[in-house]
Parts: sequence; C-alpha cells; structure tokens
Amino acid sequence: MAKWVASPQGRLDILQPIDLDIGAGERCAIVGPSGSGKTTLLALLAGLDLPSAGRVWLGDAELSALDEDARAALRRTQVGFVFQNFQLLENLSALDNVALPLELRGEPEARPRARDMLERVGLAERMHHYPPTLSGGEQQRVALARAFVGRPQVLFADEPTGSLDRTSAQAVLELMFDLNRAAGTTLVVVTHDDSLAARVDRRLTLSGGRLNADD
Repeated sequence: MAKWVASPQGRLDILQPIDLDIGAGERCAIVGPSGSGKTTLLALLAGLDLPSAGRVWLGDAELSALDEDARAALRRTQVGFVFQNFQLLENLSALDNVALPLELRGEPEARPRARDMLERVGLAERMHHYPPTLSGGEQQRVALARAFVGRPQVLFADEPTGSLDRTSAQAVLELMFDLNRAAGTTLVVVTHDDSLAARVDRRLTLSGGRLNADD
C-alpha cells in the first residue's frame, strides 16, 4: 500500500509502497521521527483512511474495498482505537463514554460491561465523573476501557502515553499490556516512548514514508 496527496507543487508522497503483515495476537510498535508517516500508516491499517494504491486487509475483510459505512461497521465489532488526546465526549460520564460503542452495536449488557471494565482499570470510584474532572492518566484509562470493552481483535494506539507525565504513562502502559494479555488482542502502537517499544514483539521503523527496519 502507498499514500499520497495532491499539492500545488504536485504529488506529495506520504507513504512509499509498504508490504506489511501483522499476525494475530502480535504486539507491534511503529517508531520514527515526526512527519515520517506513522499516524497515516496507523489510520490506513485501522480503516480510518484509504490507501492511494494497494490494498489493506483486516482479517478476512479487505478494508480498501469497503465504503465508509461498511468500514465503520467493521471497526465497531473488530477494532479498538486509543488516541493520544483521549477523544472522550466531555458531556458524557466515564461510564457513558465506555458504554457508548457497545450501545451503538445494540449490546443489551452495555452498561454492566462498561462498569466492569472501569473497575478493571481502577476507576470504580470515578465512573460517574465527566472527563474535564479527571486527570490525564484517568482519562487515558477511560479511553483504554472504551477501546477494550468491545473485545476487539485489534487495538490501535496512537501515542497512548504522549501527553502523560512519567508516572501516569507507566501506569497506562502496564494497564494496556495487562488488558492485551488477558484478551489476546493484536496490538499496533505508534510511539516515541522507548520503554513501550522495548516491550513489543516487533518494532517497525518509518523514516520519510519508508519502512526501513524491522527489529
């Protein structure tokens, strides 16, 4: 797959042709300098964007052949996504934020499952609080609970510790890997955090849109 956009100066290549296969249950980190295409690659793998050339598969589904509605439906059932800036809805409580993806799927046990997941991430006493009243580390734990509550096959995380202090970042890392082990979820994470990258099964390095190394 490859990704480019049009610019006044002509075609701008964001990702050079990449051939990448991530196995079920694998934990993979994508590292590299800012502007190297890491977030773009993550968005393509998650079906949040489409390649300019080539194909992207999630399990047996070819994401690049589906329209946006079909990709969104697939993400609701198979994908979890954790953003650096949390992407929580500020007018919903922590419990409502975590329950929302299950409610969108029509799950009858959405709120009990959300409550259980918040207890697992240590927020039993904070589940009725709203995001603006939570610390950064607490908000990221809510985001992890929301990502894992749907029991996704793949979790994508874009700089999940990038906006946290060291103590909060370490706590979030431990939680993410604990949930990953418990669920057997495939983990694909973009990070500048060397301690995170050191804990995965495979480390991929992007530079200038090229996949240069597989450690």
